Amino acid sequence: MSDPNRLIIFDTTLRDGEQSPGASMTKDEKVRIARQLERLRVDVIEAGFAAASPGDFEAIRAISSVVRESTICSLSRANDRDIARAAEALAPAARKRIHTFIATSPLHMQMKLRMEPEQVLEQARLAIRYARNHTDDIEFSPEDGSRSEEDFLCRVLEAVIAEGATTINFPDTVGYAVPQEFGERIRRLRERVPNSDKAIWSVHCHNDLGLAVANSLAGVAIGGARQIECTINGLGERAGNTALEEVVMALRTRADFYKLTVGIDTTQIVPASKMVSQITGFAVQPNKAVVGANAFAHASGIHQDGILKARETYEIMRAEDVGWSANKIVLGKLSGRNAFKARLSELGVELESEAEVNDAFARFKNLADRKAEIFDEDIMALVAQGEKEQVGEYYRFVSLAQRSETGELPHARVSFTMDGKEHTAEATGDGPVDAMINAIESKANSGAELLLFTINAISGSSQSQGEVTVRLSRNGRIVNGVGSDPDIVVASAKAYLSGLNKLQSKVERVNPQL
Repeated sequence: MSDPNRLIIFDTTLRDGEQSPGASMTKDEKVRIARQLERLRVDVIEAGFAAASPGDFEAIRAISSVVRESTICSLSRANDRDIARAAEALAPAARKRIHTFIATSPLHMQMKLRMEPEQVLEQARLAIRYARNHTDDIEFSPEDGSRSEEDFLCRVLEAVIAEGATTINFPDTVGYAVPQEFGERIRRLRERVPNSDKAIWSVHCHNDLGLAVANSLAGVAIGGARQIECTINGLGERAGNTALEEVVMALRTRADFYKLTVGIDTTQIVPASKMVSQITGFAVQPNKAVVGANAFAHASGIHQDGILKARETYEIMRAEDVGWSANKIVLGKLSGRNAFKARLSELGVELESEAEVNDAFARFKNLADRKAEIFDEDIMALVAQGEKEQVGEYYRFVSLAQRSETGELPHARVSFTMDGKEHTAEATGDGPVDAMINAIESKANSGAELLLFTINAISGSSQSQGEVTVRLSRNGRIVNGVGSDPDIVVASAKAYLSGLNKLQSKVERVNPQL
Protein backbone atom coordinates (compact mmCIF):
# COMPACT_ATOMS: atom_id res chain seq x y z
CA MET A 1 0.00 0.00 0.00
CA SER A 2 1.64 3.22 -1.16
CA ASP A 3 -0.33 5.66 1.05
CA PRO A 4 0.35 5.05 4.77
CA ASN A 5 -2.70 7.15 5.68
CA ARG A 6 -5.12 5.08 3.59
CA LEU A 7 -7.14 2.51 5.54
CA ILE A 8 -8.36 -0.63 3.75
CA ILE A 9 -11.96 -1.69 4.48
CA PHE A 10 -12.32 -5.48 4.30
CA ASP A 11 -15.95 -6.62 4.43
CA THR A 12 -16.72 -10.16 5.61
CA THR A 13 -20.54 -9.97 5.72
CA LEU A 14 -20.79 -12.80 3.18
CA ARG A 15 -18.43 -15.06 5.15
CA ASP A 16 -18.26 -14.28 8.85
CA GLY A 17 -21.62 -12.47 8.83
CA GLU A 18 -23.28 -15.55 7.38
CA GLN A 19 -22.13 -17.54 10.41
CA SER A 20 -24.84 -15.85 12.49
CA PRO A 21 -27.36 -18.56 13.40
CA GLY A 22 -29.95 -18.62 10.62
CA ALA A 23 -28.25 -15.99 8.43
CA SER A 24 -27.35 -18.29 5.53
CA MET A 25 -27.94 -16.76 2.09
CA THR A 26 -28.54 -18.10 -1.39
CA LYS A 27 -26.08 -17.53 -4.22
CA ASP A 28 -28.29 -14.86 -5.79
CA GLU A 29 -28.68 -13.07 -2.46
CA LYS A 30 -24.91 -13.06 -1.98
CA VAL A 31 -24.40 -11.63 -5.46
CA ARG A 32 -26.90 -8.84 -4.71
CA ILE A 33 -25.06 -7.95 -1.50
CA ALA A 34 -21.68 -8.13 -3.24
CA ARG A 35 -22.87 -5.70 -5.91
CA GLN A 36 -24.01 -3.32 -3.17
CA LEU A 37 -20.65 -3.66 -1.40
CA GLU A 38 -19.00 -2.73 -4.70
CA ARG A 39 -21.23 0.37 -4.92
CA LEU A 40 -20.19 1.10 -1.33
CA ARG A 41 -16.59 0.95 -2.64
CA VAL A 42 -15.43 -1.68 -0.19
CA ASP A 43 -11.78 -2.47 -0.88
CA VAL A 44 -11.94 -6.23 -0.21
CA ILE A 45 -15.03 -8.48 -0.19
CA GLU A 46 -14.57 -11.79 1.59
CA ALA A 47 -17.14 -13.66 -0.46
CA GLY A 48 -17.11 -16.91 1.51
CA PHE A 49 -15.22 -20.04 2.46
CA ALA A 50 -14.89 -22.02 -0.77
CA ALA A 51 -14.20 -25.38 0.87
CA ALA A 52 -17.20 -25.10 3.20
CA SER A 53 -19.79 -26.35 0.69
CA PRO A 54 -20.58 -26.46 -3.04
CA GLY A 55 -22.96 -23.55 -2.42
CA ASP A 56 -20.21 -21.38 -0.96
CA PHE A 57 -17.91 -22.29 -3.86
CA GLU A 58 -20.51 -21.36 -6.49
CA ALA A 59 -21.35 -18.09 -4.72
CA ILE A 60 -17.68 -17.03 -4.62
CA ARG A 61 -17.28 -17.93 -8.28
CA ALA A 62 -20.43 -15.99 -9.24
CA ILE A 63 -19.30 -12.92 -7.30
CA SER A 64 -15.81 -13.18 -8.82
CA SER A 65 -17.44 -13.08 -12.26
CA VAL A 66 -19.50 -9.91 -11.75
CA VAL A 67 -17.63 -7.68 -9.28
CA ARG A 68 -14.74 -5.87 -10.95
CA GLU A 69 -13.84 -2.94 -8.69
CA SER A 70 -13.31 -4.69 -5.33
CA THR A 71 -10.80 -7.41 -4.53
CA ILE A 72 -12.60 -10.74 -4.00
CA CYS A 73 -11.33 -12.96 -1.20
CA SER A 74 -11.97 -16.54 -0.11
CA LEU A 75 -11.12 -17.90 3.30
CA SER A 76 -9.28 -21.20 3.59
CA ARG A 77 -7.76 -23.30 6.31
CA ALA A 78 -4.00 -23.73 6.14
CA ASN A 79 -4.02 -26.83 3.94
CA ASP A 80 -3.52 -27.46 0.23
CA ARG A 81 -7.07 -28.71 -0.43
CA ASP A 82 -8.75 -25.59 0.98
CA ILE A 83 -6.32 -23.26 -0.75
CA ALA A 84 -6.74 -24.98 -4.13
CA ARG A 85 -10.51 -24.83 -3.77
CA ALA A 86 -10.33 -21.12 -2.95
CA ALA A 87 -8.10 -20.46 -5.96
CA GLU A 88 -10.52 -22.30 -8.26
CA ALA A 89 -13.51 -20.33 -6.99
CA LEU A 90 -11.64 -17.03 -7.37
CA ALA A 91 -10.40 -17.77 -10.91
CA PRO A 92 -12.76 -15.31 -12.70
CA ALA A 93 -11.93 -12.40 -10.35
CA ALA A 94 -10.21 -9.30 -11.70
CA ARG A 95 -8.47 -8.97 -8.32
CA LYS A 96 -8.26 -11.93 -5.98
CA ARG A 97 -7.00 -12.71 -2.49
CA ILE A 98 -6.61 -15.97 -0.58
CA HIS A 99 -7.04 -15.63 3.18
CA THR A 100 -5.66 -18.60 5.10
CA PHE A 101 -5.56 -19.20 8.84
CA ILE A 102 -4.48 -21.58 11.59
CA ALA A 103 -4.96 -21.42 15.35
CA THR A 104 -1.98 -20.28 17.43
CA SER A 105 -3.24 -20.10 21.02
CA PRO A 106 -2.15 -22.91 23.40
CA LEU A 107 -5.79 -23.76 24.06
CA HIS A 108 -6.71 -24.10 20.38
CA MET A 109 -3.53 -25.92 19.39
CA GLN A 110 -3.92 -28.48 22.16
CA MET A 111 -7.68 -28.97 22.31
CA LYS A 112 -8.80 -28.32 18.72
CA LEU A 113 -5.88 -29.00 16.39
CA ARG A 114 -4.11 -31.63 18.53
CA MET A 115 -0.85 -30.21 17.19
CA GLU A 116 2.44 -29.11 18.71
CA PRO A 117 3.53 -25.48 18.18
CA GLU A 118 6.30 -26.48 15.79
CA GLN A 119 3.80 -28.38 13.66
CA VAL A 120 1.53 -25.33 13.54
CA LEU A 121 4.46 -23.12 12.54
CA GLU A 122 5.44 -25.46 9.72
CA GLN A 123 1.87 -25.83 8.44
CA ALA A 124 1.43 -22.04 8.37
CA ARG A 125 4.65 -21.63 6.42
CA LEU A 126 3.76 -24.33 3.88
CA ALA A 127 0.25 -22.94 3.40
CA ILE A 128 1.57 -19.52 2.39
CA ARG A 129 4.15 -21.12 0.11
CA TYR A 130 1.41 -23.12 -1.65
CA ALA A 131 -0.96 -20.14 -1.88
CA ARG A 132 1.75 -18.16 -3.66
CA ASN A 133 1.30 -20.54 -6.59
CA HIS A 134 -2.17 -19.06 -7.13
CA THR A 135 -1.93 -15.33 -6.29
CA ASP A 136 0.43 -12.69 -4.96
CA ASP A 137 -2.27 -11.29 -2.65
CA ILE A 138 -2.24 -13.53 0.43
CA GLU A 139 -3.62 -12.82 3.89
CA PHE A 140 -2.72 -14.83 6.99
CA SER A 141 -4.55 -14.92 10.32
CA PRO A 142 -3.34 -16.53 13.57
CA GLU A 143 -6.70 -17.70 14.92
CA ASP A 144 -7.35 -16.75 18.57
CA GLY A 145 -4.47 -14.31 18.29
CA SER A 146 -5.45 -12.28 21.37
CA ARG A 147 -4.96 -15.39 23.56
CA SER A 148 -1.77 -16.58 21.84
CA GLU A 149 1.71 -16.37 23.36
CA GLU A 150 3.55 -13.38 21.98
CA ASP A 151 6.91 -15.05 21.41
CA PHE A 152 5.31 -17.82 19.40
CA LEU A 153 3.21 -15.33 17.44
CA CYS A 154 6.35 -13.43 16.46
CA ARG A 155 7.93 -16.61 15.09
CA VAL A 156 4.83 -17.56 13.09
CA LEU A 157 4.25 -14.10 11.66
CA GLU A 158 7.88 -13.61 10.69
CA ALA A 159 7.81 -16.99 8.92
CA VAL A 160 4.62 -16.36 6.93
CA ILE A 161 5.75 -12.89 5.84
CA ALA A 162 9.04 -14.42 4.69
CA GLU A 163 7.04 -16.93 2.63
CA GLY A 164 5.05 -14.16 0.94
CA ALA A 165 2.04 -13.20 3.08
CA THR A 166 1.15 -9.62 2.13
CA THR A 167 -1.45 -8.98 4.84
CA ILE A 168 -1.22 -10.04 8.49
CA ASN A 169 -4.61 -10.09 10.14
CA PHE A 170 -4.74 -10.19 13.93
CA PRO A 171 -8.08 -11.65 15.07
CA ASP A 172 -9.71 -11.28 18.46
CA THR A 173 -11.59 -14.49 17.73
CA VAL A 174 -13.59 -14.74 20.94
CA GLY A 175 -14.00 -11.03 21.72
CA TYR A 176 -11.64 -11.26 24.69
CA ALA A 177 -9.49 -8.17 24.13
CA VAL A 178 -9.86 -4.64 25.50
CA PRO A 179 -8.84 -1.60 23.43
CA GLN A 180 -5.62 -0.38 25.07
CA GLU A 181 -4.25 -3.91 25.44
CA PHE A 182 -5.26 -4.87 21.91
CA GLY A 183 -3.69 -1.82 20.29
CA GLU A 184 -0.47 -2.20 22.23
CA ARG A 185 -0.27 -5.92 21.39
CA ILE A 186 -0.32 -5.14 17.68
CA ARG A 187 2.22 -2.34 18.13
CA ARG A 188 4.61 -4.69 19.96
CA LEU A 189 4.22 -7.38 17.32
CA ARG A 190 4.99 -4.91 14.55
CA GLU A 191 8.08 -3.77 16.49
CA ARG A 192 9.29 -7.29 17.28
CA VAL A 193 8.70 -9.03 13.94
CA PRO A 194 11.79 -8.11 11.87
CA ASN A 195 10.01 -8.09 8.48
CA SER A 196 6.71 -6.56 9.68
CA ASP A 197 7.11 -3.68 7.24
CA LYS A 198 6.73 -6.11 4.34
CA ALA A 199 3.02 -6.66 5.09
CA ILE A 200 -0.10 -4.62 5.77
CA TRP A 201 -1.42 -5.26 9.28
CA SER A 202 -5.11 -5.85 9.83
CA VAL A 203 -7.58 -6.32 12.71
CA HIS A 204 -10.61 -8.61 12.97
CA CYS A 205 -12.60 -8.15 16.18
CA HIS A 206 -15.65 -9.83 17.65
CA ASN A 207 -18.19 -8.07 19.82
CA ASP A 208 -18.68 -10.44 22.77
CA LEU A 209 -17.91 -7.62 25.26
CA GLY A 210 -19.34 -4.88 23.05
CA LEU A 211 -15.81 -3.70 22.21
CA ALA A 212 -15.34 -4.77 18.59
CA VAL A 213 -15.41 -1.25 17.13
CA ALA A 214 -13.32 0.19 19.97
CA ASN A 215 -10.74 -2.61 19.65
CA SER A 216 -10.53 -2.18 15.88
CA LEU A 217 -9.98 1.56 16.16
CA ALA A 218 -7.36 1.00 18.88
CA GLY A 219 -5.61 -1.46 16.58
CA VAL A 220 -5.44 1.32 14.01
CA ALA A 221 -4.61 4.29 16.25
CA ILE A 222 -2.26 2.55 18.70
CA GLY A 223 -1.12 -0.53 16.81
CA GLY A 224 -0.66 0.98 13.37
CA ALA A 225 -2.97 -1.45 11.55
CA ARG A 226 -4.07 -0.28 8.11
CA GLN A 227 -6.93 -2.69 7.43
CA ILE A 228 -10.14 -3.24 9.40
CA GLU A 229 -12.25 -6.36 8.86
CA CYS A 230 -15.91 -5.67 9.47
CA THR A 231 -19.49 -6.51 8.48
CA ILE A 232 -22.62 -4.58 7.56
CA ASN A 233 -24.75 -4.00 10.71
CA GLY A 234 -22.04 -5.79 12.75
CA LEU A 235 -23.55 -9.10 11.60
CA GLY A 236 -21.67 -12.17 12.77
CA GLU A 237 -21.59 -15.22 14.99
CA ARG A 238 -22.39 -14.86 18.70
CA ALA A 239 -22.54 -11.11 19.46
CA GLY A 240 -21.36 -10.14 16.00
CA ASN A 241 -18.37 -8.43 14.42
CA THR A 242 -17.02 -4.92 14.03
CA ALA A 243 -19.73 -2.83 12.34
CA LEU A 244 -18.54 -1.32 9.05
CA GLU A 245 -20.85 1.67 9.32
CA GLU A 246 -19.53 2.57 12.77
CA VAL A 247 -15.80 2.37 12.06
CA VAL A 248 -16.16 4.20 8.73
CA MET A 249 -18.15 7.06 10.21
CA ALA A 250 -15.87 7.25 13.26
CA LEU A 251 -12.87 7.62 10.95
CA ARG A 252 -14.66 10.20 8.84
CA THR A 253 -16.24 12.21 11.66
CA ARG A 254 -13.05 12.23 13.74
CA ALA A 255 -10.61 12.61 10.87
CA ASP A 256 -8.91 15.25 13.01
CA PHE A 257 -7.88 12.49 15.44
CA TYR A 258 -7.30 9.44 13.21
CA LYS A 259 -5.89 11.36 10.22
CA LEU A 260 -6.76 8.44 7.92
CA THR A 261 -8.79 8.22 4.74
CA VAL A 262 -11.09 5.48 3.43
CA GLY A 263 -12.49 4.99 -0.06
CA ILE A 264 -16.04 4.24 1.08
CA ASP A 265 -19.02 6.00 -0.53
CA THR A 266 -20.86 6.65 2.72
CA THR A 267 -24.16 7.47 0.97
CA GLN A 268 -24.43 3.72 0.23
CA ILE A 269 -24.23 2.71 3.92
CA VAL A 270 -27.96 2.79 4.71
CA PRO A 271 -28.96 1.00 1.46
CA ALA A 272 -26.41 -1.72 2.28
CA SER A 273 -27.73 -1.98 5.84
CA LYS A 274 -31.33 -2.35 4.68
CA MET A 275 -30.42 -4.92 2.05
CA VAL A 276 -28.47 -7.12 4.48
CA SER A 277 -31.21 -6.84 7.10
CA GLN A 278 -33.92 -7.81 4.62
CA ILE A 279 -32.01 -10.73 3.14
CA THR A 280 -30.82 -12.24 6.42
CA GLY A 281 -33.89 -11.49 8.52
CA PHE A 282 -31.76 -9.78 11.18
CA ALA A 283 -33.58 -6.53 11.96
CA VAL A 284 -31.56 -3.44 12.88
CA GLN A 285 -32.33 -2.16 16.37
CA PRO A 286 -33.82 1.36 16.31
CA ASN A 287 -31.03 2.87 18.45
CA LYS A 288 -28.22 1.29 16.40
CA ALA A 289 -25.51 3.84 15.61
CA VAL A 290 -25.57 5.32 12.08
CA VAL A 291 -28.14 2.92 10.54
CA GLY A 292 -30.79 2.60 13.28
CA ALA A 293 -34.17 4.26 12.68
CA ASN A 294 -33.56 6.58 15.66
CA ALA A 295 -29.94 7.42 14.80
CA PHE A 296 -30.90 10.91 13.62
CA ALA A 297 -34.18 11.34 15.54
CA HIS A 298 -34.43 14.00 18.24
CA ALA A 299 -37.24 13.72 20.82
CA SER A 300 -36.01 16.15 23.48
CA GLY A 301 -37.41 19.66 23.13
CA ILE A 302 -34.01 21.19 23.84
CA HIS A 303 -32.41 19.02 21.17
CA GLN A 304 -35.14 19.80 18.65
CA ASP A 305 -34.76 23.53 19.26
CA GLY A 306 -31.01 23.30 18.79
CA ILE A 307 -31.32 21.27 15.59
CA LEU A 308 -33.75 23.80 14.12
CA LYS A 309 -31.31 26.64 14.83
CA ALA A 310 -28.15 24.83 13.74
CA ARG A 311 -27.87 21.12 12.91
CA GLU A 312 -24.35 20.83 14.27
CA THR A 313 -25.56 21.60 17.82
CA TYR A 314 -26.64 17.97 18.25
CA GLU A 315 -25.69 16.23 15.00
CA ILE A 316 -22.07 15.24 14.42
CA MET A 317 -23.01 13.59 11.10
CA ARG A 318 -25.58 14.44 8.45
CA ALA A 319 -28.24 11.82 7.84
CA GLU A 320 -27.97 12.25 4.08
CA ASP A 321 -24.22 11.57 4.19
CA VAL A 322 -24.85 7.96 5.16
CA GLY A 323 -27.79 7.44 2.81
CA TRP A 324 -30.79 8.39 4.93
CA SER A 325 -33.55 10.20 3.07
CA ALA A 326 -37.28 10.60 3.46
CA ASN A 327 -39.22 7.66 2.04
CA LYS A 328 -39.95 8.64 -1.54
CA ILE A 329 -43.13 7.34 -3.12
CA VAL A 330 -41.98 6.58 -6.64
CA LEU A 331 -44.50 4.18 -8.12
CA GLY A 332 -48.19 3.28 -7.96
CA LYS A 333 -50.78 1.14 -9.70
CA LEU A 334 -50.71 3.33 -12.83
CA SER A 335 -46.94 3.09 -13.22
CA GLY A 336 -45.73 1.27 -16.32
CA ARG A 337 -43.18 -1.45 -16.88
CA ASN A 338 -40.47 0.96 -18.08
CA ALA A 339 -40.79 3.12 -14.97
CA PHE A 340 -40.59 0.01 -12.80
CA LYS A 341 -37.53 -1.26 -14.67
CA ALA A 342 -35.84 2.15 -14.38
CA ARG A 343 -36.45 2.18 -10.63
CA LEU A 344 -34.91 -1.29 -10.30
CA SER A 345 -31.81 0.05 -12.01
CA GLU A 346 -31.67 3.08 -9.69
CA LEU A 347 -31.84 0.71 -6.70
CA GLY A 348 -28.94 -1.31 -8.07
CA VAL A 349 -31.08 -4.38 -8.79
CA GLU A 350 -29.95 -6.23 -11.91
CA LEU A 351 -32.29 -9.00 -13.04
CA GLU A 352 -30.72 -11.42 -15.49
CA SER A 353 -33.53 -11.74 -18.02
CA GLU A 354 -36.62 -9.98 -19.34
CA ALA A 355 -38.67 -12.87 -17.97
CA GLU A 356 -37.46 -12.06 -14.45
CA VAL A 357 -38.32 -8.39 -14.97
CA ASN A 358 -41.79 -9.39 -16.16
CA ASP A 359 -42.31 -11.64 -13.14
CA ALA A 360 -41.19 -8.89 -10.75
CA PHE A 361 -43.46 -6.38 -12.53
CA ALA A 362 -46.42 -8.76 -12.18
CA ARG A 363 -45.77 -8.99 -8.42
CA PHE A 364 -45.50 -5.20 -8.31
CA LYS A 365 -48.88 -4.78 -10.03
CA ASN A 366 -50.45 -7.28 -7.65
CA LEU A 367 -49.09 -5.35 -4.66
CA ALA A 368 -50.16 -1.99 -6.15
CA ASP A 369 -53.75 -3.24 -6.33
CA ARG A 370 -53.65 -3.81 -2.57
CA LYS A 371 -51.38 -0.95 -1.47
CA ALA A 372 -51.64 2.55 -2.93
CA GLU A 373 -48.11 3.73 -2.13
CA ILE A 374 -45.11 1.68 -3.24
CA PHE A 375 -41.81 2.48 -1.53
CA ASP A 376 -38.28 1.46 -2.45
CA GLU A 377 -38.29 -1.06 0.39
CA ASP A 378 -41.42 -2.67 -1.07
CA ILE A 379 -39.66 -3.10 -4.42
CA MET A 380 -36.63 -4.70 -2.77
CA ALA A 381 -38.96 -7.10 -0.93
CA LEU A 382 -40.64 -8.04 -4.24
CA VAL A 383 -37.26 -8.85 -5.77
CA ALA A 384 -36.28 -10.97 -2.78
CA GLN A 385 -39.62 -12.80 -3.01
CA GLY A 386 -38.99 -13.58 -6.67
CA GLU A 387 -35.52 -14.95 -5.98
CA LYS A 388 -36.94 -17.34 -3.40
CA GLU A 389 -39.60 -18.55 -5.86
CA GLN A 390 -36.97 -19.29 -8.52
CA VAL A 391 -35.10 -21.70 -6.28
CA GLY A 392 -37.71 -24.42 -6.85
CA GLU A 393 -39.03 -24.45 -3.31
CA TYR A 394 -40.34 -27.60 -1.72
CA TYR A 395 -42.96 -25.55 0.17
CA ARG A 396 -44.80 -22.65 -1.45
CA PHE A 397 -47.58 -20.42 -0.11
CA VAL A 398 -50.88 -20.37 -2.06
CA SER A 399 -53.58 -18.72 0.05
CA LEU A 400 -54.80 -18.13 3.59
CA ALA A 401 -58.08 -17.35 5.33
CA GLN A 402 -58.22 -16.65 9.04
CA ARG A 403 -60.82 -15.63 11.58
CA SER A 404 -60.00 -13.94 14.86
CA GLU A 405 -62.65 -12.53 17.18
CA THR A 406 -62.64 -11.48 20.82
CA GLY A 407 -63.84 -14.38 22.95
CA GLU A 408 -63.48 -16.90 20.14
CA LEU A 409 -60.64 -19.31 19.38
CA PRO A 410 -58.72 -18.04 16.31
CA HIS A 411 -59.02 -20.24 13.22
CA ALA A 412 -56.88 -20.44 10.06
CA ARG A 413 -57.20 -22.25 6.74
CA VAL A 414 -53.98 -22.42 4.73
CA SER A 415 -53.33 -23.69 1.22
CA PHE A 416 -49.75 -24.41 0.26
CA THR A 417 -47.79 -26.79 -1.95
CA MET A 418 -45.41 -29.53 -0.80
CA ASP A 419 -43.17 -30.95 -3.50
CA GLY A 420 -45.51 -29.55 -6.17
CA LYS A 421 -48.72 -30.97 -4.67
CA GLU A 422 -51.25 -28.55 -3.16
CA HIS A 423 -52.59 -29.13 0.36
CA THR A 424 -55.23 -27.31 2.38
CA ALA A 425 -55.35 -27.53 6.16
CA GLU A 426 -57.35 -25.92 8.95
CA ALA A 427 -56.53 -25.48 12.62
CA THR A 428 -57.15 -23.31 15.67
CA GLY A 429 -54.59 -21.73 17.96
CA ASP A 430 -53.91 -19.23 20.72
CA GLY A 431 -53.78 -16.51 18.05
CA PRO A 432 -54.11 -16.25 14.26
CA VAL A 433 -50.39 -16.87 13.71
CA ASP A 434 -50.39 -19.88 16.02
CA ALA A 435 -53.47 -21.21 14.20
CA MET A 436 -51.72 -20.75 10.85
CA ILE A 437 -48.61 -22.62 12.02
CA ASN A 438 -50.72 -25.42 13.47
CA ALA A 439 -52.53 -25.75 10.15
CA ILE A 440 -49.28 -26.00 8.17
CA GLU A 441 -47.76 -28.45 10.61
CA SER A 442 -50.82 -30.71 10.45
CA LYS A 443 -49.68 -31.54 6.91
CA ALA A 444 -45.93 -30.83 6.96
CA ASN A 445 -45.05 -32.58 10.25
CA SER A 446 -41.65 -30.87 10.00
CA GLY A 447 -40.54 -31.34 13.60
CA ALA A 448 -39.25 -27.75 13.58
CA GLU A 449 -39.06 -25.73 16.78
CA LEU A 450 -39.96 -22.03 16.56
CA LEU A 451 -37.20 -20.08 18.35
CA LEU A 452 -38.02 -16.52 17.29
CA PHE A 453 -40.87 -14.58 15.71
CA THR A 454 -40.49 -10.89 14.87
CA ILE A 455 -42.49 -8.34 12.84
CA ASN A 456 -40.99 -5.29 11.20
CA ALA A 457 -42.65 -2.59 9.08
CA ILE A 458 -40.89 -2.37 5.71
CA SER A 459 -41.79 1.32 5.37
CA GLY A 460 -43.11 3.84 7.83
CA SER A 461 -46.80 4.30 6.94
CA SER A 462 -49.92 2.51 8.15
CA GLN A 463 -50.08 0.94 4.68
CA SER A 464 -46.63 -0.58 5.14
CA GLN A 465 -45.99 -4.18 4.25
CA GLY A 466 -45.20 -6.28 7.27
CA GLU A 467 -41.92 -8.18 7.17
CA VAL A 468 -41.89 -11.24 9.40
CA THR A 469 -38.82 -13.20 10.43
CA VAL A 470 -39.05 -16.64 12.02
CA ARG A 471 -36.13 -18.64 13.37
CA LEU A 472 -36.57 -22.40 13.25
CA SER A 473 -34.46 -25.19 14.69
CA ARG A 474 -34.34 -28.90 13.91
CA ASN A 475 -31.69 -31.42 14.91
CA GLY A 476 -29.30 -28.64 15.90
CA ARG A 477 -29.66 -26.74 12.62
CA ILE A 478 -30.94 -23.15 12.85
CA VAL A 479 -32.41 -21.17 9.95
CA ASN A 480 -34.22 -17.88 9.40
CA GLY A 481 -37.29 -17.56 7.22
CA VAL A 482 -38.48 -14.17 5.96
CA GLY A 483 -41.81 -13.22 4.41
CA SER A 484 -43.51 -9.94 3.52
CA ASP A 485 -47.10 -8.96 2.78
CA PRO A 486 -49.55 -6.18 3.70
CA ASP A 487 -51.39 -8.88 5.70
CA ILE A 488 -49.26 -9.80 8.73
CA VAL A 489 -50.66 -13.33 9.01
CA VAL A 490 -49.95 -13.98 5.32
CA ALA A 491 -46.43 -12.60 5.81
CA SER A 492 -46.07 -14.95 8.77
CA ALA A 493 -47.14 -17.95 6.68
CA LYS A 494 -44.65 -17.02 3.94
CA ALA A 495 -41.88 -16.64 6.52
CA TYR A 496 -42.67 -19.98 8.15
CA LEU A 497 -42.69 -21.81 4.81
CA SER A 498 -39.46 -20.03 3.85
CA GLY A 499 -37.86 -21.39 7.02
CA LEU A 500 -39.13 -24.90 6.29
CA ASN A 501 -37.60 -24.68 2.80
CA LYS A 502 -34.20 -23.91 4.31
CA LEU A 503 -34.51 -26.82 6.73
CA GLN A 504 -35.42 -29.02 3.77
CA SER A 505 -32.12 -28.14 2.09
CA LYS A 506 -29.41 -30.77 2.57
CA VAL A 507 -26.50 -28.33 2.25
CA GLU A 508 -23.83 -28.92 4.88
CA ARG A 509 -21.30 -26.23 5.71
CA VAL A 510 -18.03 -26.08 7.62
CA ASN A 511 -17.94 -22.88 9.64
CA PRO A 512 -14.49 -21.75 10.72
CA GLN A 513 -13.99 -19.60 13.79
CA LEU A 514 -11.89 -16.53 13.05
